[in-house]
Amino acid sequence: MTSDLEAQLRAVSLRVTRPRLAVLATLRDHPHVDTDTVIELVRADLPSVSHQAVYDVLRALTDTGLIRRIQPAGATARYETRVRDNHHHVVCRGCGTIADVDCAVGHAPCLTASDDHGFVVEEAEVVYWGTCPDCVTKRSEEGS
Repeated sequence: MTSDLEAQLRAVSLRVTRPRLAVLATLRDHPHVDTDTVIELVRADLPSVSHQAVYDVLRALTDTGLIRRIQPAGATARYETRVRDNHHHVVCRGCGTIADVDCAVGHAPCLTASDDHGFVVEEAEVVYWGTCPDCVTKRSEEGS
C-alpha cells in the first residue's frame, strides 16, 4: 500500500516524506476526520511529528488535489481521499458523523444548473442532513 501512496505523491510532484505518507494512510483508513484526529492518528506512527507539519501536509495534499477538504455548515473541516468524482455527503445532526453519498441520478446531474448565470459549472456540493442509525437507536432507547 505504501508504494501506491508514494506513487500518488510523485504523480503530483510532491516529495515522498514520512509525514505525507502517514497523513495519506490515515485519511485512506479514516475518511472524514478533522485535523485534531489526523494529528492523533499520525502520531501513533510518528510520535515526533509536529502540529505544524501535519497542517502543512494537509494543505499541500489539498492544494494538489490528493485529498479533499470539506466543511459542512457549523462543523470543523474534515478531510477525505475520495476525490475527482461527483459524490456528496450526509451529515448526522446528532453526532456529526459524515458518510459519502454517490450522485443519485445519471452522469453528474448536479452540474446541470437550472440557470448557471453564465458560469462554467465544474463542481457541485450537496450536503444531506439527518440522523444516523446510531443516534436514532439512542433516541428511541432514551424514549423507552
